[in-house]
Amino acid sequence: MRRNDHNIFANASSLLVCGLLAGVVVAAAAFPAAAMSGLAAKAGGQTFASLPSELKSFSSPQITRIYASDNKTQIAQFYDEFRSDVPLKDMSKYMPAAIIAAEDREFYHHNGVDLKGVARAFVSNNNGSSKQGASTITMQWVRMSLAYSATSAQEVIDATKDTPKRKITEMKYAMQVEKELSKDQIVERYLNIAPFGNQAYGVYAASQIYFNKKPKDLTIGQASMLAGMVKAPTSFNPTSEEGYEQILQRRNNYVIPGMVTMGAITRAEADKALKEPIPRQVKPIGNGCVSVAKNAWGFFCDYFYRWWMGREEFGETTYDRERRLKSGGYRITTTMDIKAQDAARKSITDEISDKNKNALLIAAVEPGAGKVRALAANRRYKLDDPSKPQNELSSDPKKKAKGIRGTYPNTTNPLLSGGGDITGYQAGSVFKMFTMVAALEKGYPLGWTYNAPVRYKSGYIIDSSNPSACDGTHFWCPSNAGEGEAGVYNMWTGFGNSVNTFFVPLEEQVGAENVIAVAKRFGVQFRVADPDAKYANDPASAHQWGAFTLGVSASTPLDMANAYATLAGDGMYCEPTPIEQIATQTNEKLDVGKSHCIRATSADVARAALDAARCPVGDSAQLGQCRGTTAGQTRGVVKHPVFGKTGTTDHDKTAALIAGTTSLVVAGYLVNPDYQDHPDRMSHGVVNPAVWNTLGDFMDGKPKVQFKTPDNKKIAVGDQRSIPDVTCDSIDSARDRLEGAGFDVSVGGDTDSSCPPGTAAGTNPSGRTIKGGVVVIQKSNGKNQQQQPTAPEPGGVVPPTKPNRPGR
Repeated sequence: MRRNDHNIFANASSLLVCGLLAGVVVAAAAFPAAAMSGLAAKAGGQTFASLPSELKSFSSPQITRIYASDNKTQIAQFYDEFRSDVPLKDMSKYMPAAIIAAEDREFYHHNGVDLKGVARAFVSNNNGSSKQGASTITMQWVRMSLAYSATSAQEVIDATKDTPKRKITEMKYAMQVEKELSKDQIVERYLNIAPFGNQAYGVYAASQIYFNKKPKDLTIGQASMLAGMVKAPTSFNPTSEEGYEQILQRRNNYVIPGMVTMGAITRAEADKALKEPIPRQVKPIGNGCVSVAKNAWGFFCDYFYRWWMGREEFGETTYDRERRLKSGGYRITTTMDIKAQDAARKSITDEISDKNKNALLIAAVEPGAGKVRALAANRRYKLDDPSKPQNELSSDPKKKAKGIRGTYPNTTNPLLSGGGDITGYQAGSVFKMFTMVAALEKGYPLGWTYNAPVRYKSGYIIDSSNPSACDGTHFWCPSNAGEGEAGVYNMWTGFGNSVNTFFVPLEEQVGAENVIAVAKRFGVQFRVADPDAKYANDPASAHQWGAFTLGVSASTPLDMANAYATLAGDGMYCEPTPIEQIATQTNEKLDVGKSHCIRATSADVARAALDAARCPVGDSAQLGQCRGTTAGQTRGVVKHPVFGKTGTTDHDKTAALIAGTTSLVVAGYLVNPDYQDHPDRMSHGVVNPAVWNTLGDFMDGKPKVQFKTPDNKKIAVGDQRSIPDVTCDSIDSARDRLEGAGFDVSVGGDTDSSCPPGTAAGTNPSGRTIKGGVVVIQKSNGKNQQQQPTAPEPGGVVPPTKPNRPGR
């Protein structure tokens, strides 16, 4: 008995309230008008009739489930309360019978308020016996409904505080509910909202947690155990020693016998149910991305979660958005393709251990749609346990000295998509694609040529003390990966061989600010925390950012997969999205998450750039000749028309490969996310196979689809002109004839030829090249040897003969 129950005034008050309640109920049953008149005027200082009777509409918190793109495979679930409503028809027939036997055996015989129960509770509560509540199932449902529909903390208190006023209010609502809903509807709603302990709310969750089965499959013993728990979920918790004994007694001595008394089951069925075991352990229920169905899916789940939290459609604040996600009961079908995701993870595992401090990161995007199909890394998506840490100390000496641990093997950092303090990584020559697109937009065709030197003196100004400055000047002088790369190139051969001293003058020609503008249109983020981002946002600085074409700006694998997907998408940039469809509990489809696509460049420019981008990965261009690759095995593994590009930064601190088809673009980075200024040399022997095997596994069995060519072929080959044959002419004569034909002429080194020494042995290129293009006169050394064939297709250029150098 409560302490104040011993007070004579409290007891008198209770007696008065009980009389008022009984009178109200009797009057409401026999004379509804009289009940509303003022019979209970003294209760709470207001008439019974003046109390509200219409419950606010509400929705109890429901589980949100996240599925893969097949709309069948569950990735994860989010919830505040583990609950999922199910109709009565999908519950075992024993469940409603058991809850009525446990909580309200007069359920089918009252109008929402049990008069006998009220009287019994009053007598019990005032004679020293155990406290009884006299709340019917309808009243209990009303109480929980009021709590869930509350819009303030005070409303929650009013709905749950044990006061006579609350009881009167519940009775008024309950009688109205019984007029509007059938008994089956009431018990269905009650079973879907009631708490069952151990994070289980509603019968679906309880069935899962305690028995790992659907509600419709519950046995008599299981249903009666769950029904018995509702009265006091904590006290009747079977996972504790004391709770196990209490729920066993309540099930066997109260609920099951009650079901027999009610005629819901036979004595024989009861005897069998009494022998059913009660579980002492419960099924652990995952919540959020750290509990994904497969750990390798964690980074994709995290990308989805961050996407959701950034959407204003789901609430003004991040708190509102998280509450919506964890209580809205949505069915969310994501873009994650299980085949692509599993292929990415397997390809990574084949190349590098999860315990390696270097991170192999793979992102895959569908061209023309922005749908993110895979995000994978050689990391376990989990928080490192600070009490038993598995992560090594950071490879960054400064962080290591402070005892800061690295991100391997466990991390929840958005390594692939960026966010927080992850601004991205330098990816090297994959950025040359943006220069090529900018050049095409400015009217320079793929056939545009430069005579690329070993080291190029640019007009970009840098600090004269910088090692990359020309000696004694403040001009930036970039060089190539090797001296053998010097020679005449166009965009097919320059991109295929990744020639720095071709792309820097091309960037100068079109303006670095225009190259940066292309990168922005193609989705490179220039995150604020990246110190280089300031250059991109200041026109004057952007114009002088010569190194941009060599990939010194930070990017993520997702950024660059989607940028290259813009080429395969005919120049349409589609904002990356993890969403296929979001459906509400009523199967209403929300118009949120569809990728917003804009034209980033013309279809002809995109098709032309893609044609040149077939060269680095061992495919054949349709409009020109490649003659050089940096990841030539890609085409053979993928076995489909393919395009892409490798990238490497100074001293091989990162290595990247992007490869794509009309169906999927895969970007792979090999980086050290903890210490980007590390001394290691990243190997293309690790990242390249991971990328091409991911793409190859995904494309296996799919039809081969050829890339489209520009409608205007001149955007690729340009205005082609015949090159005069100057073989064995004097150098001066050869120069005059070539310049007269409109070409930019220079004289190269000696070459084996049957022509007299010092005369023209031929030209590079020969045959045809673009109007105004570079033509190099090859000087004969007089040796009587056959000149190597130099007859490229229209627009082609023969680069210097050298072995392929992967990784540029």
